[in-house]
Amino acid sequence: MSWMAEQTPFQAERAILELDDRFYAEVEPAAFPEHIPRWRNQRWATAVGLGDLSEVEWIDHFGRFEPLEGSLGKPLALAYHGHQFQAYNPQIGDGRGFLFAQLRDGEGRLLDLGTKGSGQTPWSRTGDGRLTLKGGVREVLAAGMLEALGVYTSKAFSLIETGEQLARNDEPSPTRSSVLVRLSHSHIRFGTFQRQAFLGDKDAIAKLVDYSIRHFYPDAAGADTTASAAGLLRETVLATADLAASWMSAGFVHGVLNTDNMVVTGESFDYGPWRFLPYSDPAFTAAYFDETGLYAFGRQPSAAAWNLQQFATCLTLVSEIPPLEAALGEFEAAYRLAFRRRTLAMLGLAPGEEADDLALLKALFGWMGETRAPWPHVFFDWFGGSASEARADAGPRGGLYRAAAFQPLRALILARTPLHPERLSNPYFSGSEPVSLLIEDVERIWAKIDAGDDWSVFHATMEQIDVARQALDLRPKD
Repeated sequence: MSWMAEQTPFQAERAILELDDRFYAEVEPAAFPEHIPRWRNQRWATAVGLGDLSEVEWIDHFGRFEPLEGSLGKPLALAYHGHQFQAYNPQIGDGRGFLFAQLRDGEGRLLDLGTKGSGQTPWSRTGDGRLTLKGGVREVLAAGMLEALGVYTSKAFSLIETGEQLARNDEPSPTRSSVLVRLSHSHIRFGTFQRQAFLGDKDAIAKLVDYSIRHFYPDAAGADTTASAAGLLRETVLATADLAASWMSAGFVHGVLNTDNMVVTGESFDYGPWRFLPYSDPAFTAAYFDETGLYAFGRQPSAAAWNLQQFATCLTLVSEIPPLEAALGEFEAAYRLAFRRRTLAMLGLAPGEEADDLALLKALFGWMGETRAPWPHVFFDWFGGSASEARADAGPRGGLYRAAAFQPLRALILARTPLHPERLSNPYFSGSEPVSLLIEDVERIWAKIDAGDDWSVFHATMEQIDVARQALDLRPKD
């Protein structure tokens, strides 16, 4: 999606209707007792032609879900299966969300407006179809921070408090409720293919391949379905490798890397038990229920690769196996390249020869792991390498950087050319601390809201995140 928000006419779409009711079910949105706007992503609303909506219109569309003119007439809960912690589950699908509308951005790309907490669907099972306000706040924070760090992520478009009291087993109850709207580049999940493969529906798989190629990867189209399926898989492999690398360079732990939480466009979304690393720790987990550490920080690339294998298995219904295997085989090299490029960009350093890059990264993460240096602060202090040396040494962590253990790493950093030293003139770097979303930061934001309905820290943090986004300028697809 466009990096900078520019005013563009609203371009309604309903491409999803090219598929049929094997892939979705029409649903009714919940009727909420209240509609209190808590977050409006004005930058992205402007970018997709919805920036001029009044508050009443905003609530009508994103709280009551009155259709956007020219888009979907009824919300669609999407059908999918998935491996959840690598155990196959055919009993899932959109259980508390739906596809509300589709549109195109200024570059002509198909985008979705999807919900979380908008009511029950045929796949809700025993769930109430709702979202806690704390869950909505956490998602807004995560999506904003990840965008600032260059991750290709869904955008938290709207958050409206809905006036219900919800009971939850894993947090104090009753708790406040909300409905979230995300702006995303596709909801075609690996699990969307898995459902149709589970049902043995070759025609449905072929339709999904055709839809995904036409709307997301037109250059990957082949002469036949086999070639197109392999082309789609290859593009998804490359996008997913870049996604995994972006999480790792940002120190982000998604927490729930199930196949239904990965999409063919390689976009990060659905932020439940996420965390940012306080320090380098491959074993760090985000979800309290991840007892084996399956989705620990250091295992995210292998989890993504495993999920791609499940996606490829679905495509064997319409494709020969060798081209699929060839596409899967590109993951490791693509990941390694993306991780080098993204981590150096996070440090504001120009890339060099592969061996030199690897030596720097090995030294960096070795030192960070041994010293437990604060992850976000190290990247903030040394952004731009030699251009930030005096700033880093004079800052709160100067003693850490003057210690003997850091000197070999210092030499490697100083030997590099700063990539964008002019970005250091941004006011973001005039302070001594980076914007941070460690768990204690998130809990402090929520505590203010929960105790006294004080949103000032939340809004101040979102403003700081946007300043960081502009300062770092880590574009998702650079």
